[in-house]
Amino acid sequence: MHSLWKQITGGLVAGVMILTVALTVAADTGNEEAAGGPIPGDLSLIEGEVAEAAKRASPGYFPSLNGAEAADAQRSCLFPAATFTGSHDGPNQVYAYRGETPYQGLTYITNRHPGELFLVGGDYPPPTGRMPPGPYIARADASTGRELWRTYVDNANVSGHWIGNANLNILPNGNIAFCWSTQIVLIDGDTGRILKHRKLPPGEAPAKDVNYKHMTIAPDGTLILKTQTRPTGSKEQGTMAIIKGKMAGLPQPNSHLAAVDPDTLEVLHDVSLPEPCSAPHIIADHHGRIATYIPMETGLTRYFWDPKAKQLSRDESWTLRAMIKGQTAATAATLIGDWVAVQTNGLGSSAAASSIVVAHRDDVSRMHSIFPFGDKLKPGGWSFCMPKAGGDPENHMLYSADMGVEKVAGIKIDPATGALTLAFVVDNATTTFQPLIGPASKRVLLLTNAKRASPEQTIQQAVFSARYTEQLTWRDAATGRILAASDFFEPLTMNSLTTPGYGGRVYFPTLKGLLILQALPKRAE
Repeated sequence: MHSLWKQITGGLVAGVMILTVALTVAADTGNEEAAGGPIPGDLSLIEGEVAEAAKRASPGYFPSLNGAEAADAQRSCLFPAATFTGSHDGPNQVYAYRGETPYQGLTYITNRHPGELFLVGGDYPPPTGRMPPGPYIARADASTGRELWRTYVDNANVSGHWIGNANLNILPNGNIAFCWSTQIVLIDGDTGRILKHRKLPPGEAPAKDVNYKHMTIAPDGTLILKTQTRPTGSKEQGTMAIIKGKMAGLPQPNSHLAAVDPDTLEVLHDVSLPEPCSAPHIIADHHGRIATYIPMETGLTRYFWDPKAKQLSRDESWTLRAMIKGQTAATAATLIGDWVAVQTNGLGSSAAASSIVVAHRDDVSRMHSIFPFGDKLKPGGWSFCMPKAGGDPENHMLYSADMGVEKVAGIKIDPATGALTLAFVVDNATTTFQPLIGPASKRVLLLTNAKRASPEQTIQQAVFSARYTEQLTWRDAATGRILAASDFFEPLTMNSLTTPGYGGRVYFPTLKGLLILQALPKRAE
């Protein structure tokens, strides 16, 4: 693996320099010229979207279109209250506006009220050079991207902390609970003022190799937090340090789980996890109990949170062993009816193809799997499935994205038996989530699509240098057919989300900043 890492990274410095220049002098694209200014969205839709989003919000989160960084406590990336404002049958025009404030390393975006956004940045370093200051939280105008305030919580150049991606969640009172490294803060959502700060237990790993990236809120309001751990001996910054360290053969310490009071930030209970757990956990009801599904190196396990006893406990009867030889870590789980699905090869593999594996929530031995892109990699091939599987419980669909083979699949699941069948496969390279918007009868799939800088560039070189361009496509979620496609821009920040906004807007976070997009029916000339 060490030699593979050298092959991937070798000779990329010049490519990165080209990227830096390109981002500095980039001219407006056709989509930006078409918009010619800020995008307020379709105002006639917003009142209805607010009401519908409030009905669907997870307990413990602010009742908005996207109070959690990936839709809800299940990290479903399903946004039924969001609107596709383009045509399902005719040609569409995409409009784009570049945010008026630069935001380095923008990763996650949430919205509270329709006219505002909350952004997290500074937690994703550029491919080379000094680590930028961050993480930071910013509040911005939803139409222009103009910053209203920014609060920095760290600077690795000063603190020496390992900084990786950090999730963004809005509490019911409108404030923000935010964790990173071994720290947690409460931030006033109106002013950006830090209200409280606490230290978090690092668990078995050295504190310098810990990142409390993952926060999910239980229905009783308790914050359930989990660490990512940097492989021992790595000095790399950013979440990609995990992948780079594993490819170099470095050992990765086990992760840690903690339950935290949302008002006082007191640690109520914490436990060591049995393996490294690099992907986020999700929270769901399990027959009246609060269950959290935690992805591990070898599969998926389930813990319970008891709010009365204030205890975390492992469900020893339910562990999904999802991996075959050569596959790597499971991504976050996807709930689809009575079935729990995971995507494999979350840390990449040159030895085995990726698969989707499902198990019944009441009987883990009831398992099914599918290799959507074939059960073998081509010679010299690479599979890389950083995002979790997308899911649509109402339409019994799962979605699998493999950046390494540059394809995305739609998969049908039988809700009674769990059997999986392929619905479609499209040529589409993406490292990001697959959000779904709109009503069940007209569901639209949002996919980014990357284009390599040249035919000679390998997909590994593109991923690790960020030297490629990327667009957003709106697709029919049942067939994969493209309904609208944007121009190609600088790359989306890896493993982030193209967040749906009010009035038909979609937010596209990049290493450079924010793009605001909207698709509308093409007007007759």
